[in-house]
Amino acid sequence: MSEPLAKQLLSELSLEQLDLDIFRARSDTQLGDRLFGGLVLAQALSALQSTVELDRPCHSLHGYFLRPGRVNQPIIFHVDRIRDGKSFTTRRVKGVQQGEAIFSMDASFHVSEPGLHHQMPMADFPQPEDLEEDRVVASRMPNLGERAVWMTRERPFELRSVYPIDQAPAGRDHQAVWVKFLSRVMREQDHQLLLAYASDMGLVSTASLPHRETIQRDVLQMASLDHALWFHERFDISDWLLYYKESPVSEGSRGMNRGLFYTRDGRLVASTMQEGLMRVIRRAS
Repeated sequence: MSEPLAKQLLSELSLEQLDLDIFRARSDTQLGDRLFGGLVLAQALSALQSTVELDRPCHSLHGYFLRPGRVNQPIIFHVDRIRDGKSFTTRRVKGVQQGEAIFSMDASFHVSEPGLHHQMPMADFPQPEDLEEDRVVASRMPNLGERAVWMTRERPFELRSVYPIDQAPAGRDHQAVWVKFLSRVMREQDHQLLLAYASDMGLVSTASLPHRETIQRDVLQMASLDHALWFHERFDISDWLLYYKESPVSEGSRGMNRGLFYTRDGRLVASTMQEGLMRVIRRAS
């Protein structure tokens, strides 16, 4: 499995503090030649956590991917302490590489309070034990082309898709995958960091599902533009979580995606939304 990669990722989420509100992050655990947006998102949240009391977990964050990140180059995160209130703490962070901002994010932290409860129920999907790991499925598929390189690569998470890769039923507008981090997590705040990382896995491509019958994936240019995440309850990222993803609309070369994270017993523990670039590439004939 990929437990060494999981431990390496945990180390990359522990940032070096350069000054009171300035942190440096490294990026060695990569799935390709581009800096993974989920890693930047998680590292930015780690920088903010370092300036907030431990009894105030993050409840929401809203970030923008401004420029492609460079692999194997440090990111310097600058934190702005917007507000420290009795119940809520607000922070802003900017991630910089070589003097250019590549990411910005606002986040809010909230003390634990009792309150009313309701949630959308989890749909009925097969359990992870009844599904194959995505890497195993991908290794048997001859038509993945360049995608096979990263789809069969070891990861810090195990993924088991409800619908086998590239074998979706016609007209499907959603996808669902069980995810689990492949190492024990000791620090309470790391569960949120790792879910932030996982929330960017395969989300932007969800908007292409309604067009799969008419547009081939290799003629689409796709990139994450922004990312929002809400944490509702505590969870264990080392246990299986169902990540349900759907796309309500696409327009103007942008696709909107949203996702829900459920525990095995059906608790809705986090929600996410992301708009992504979805541009049809016009090839010369």
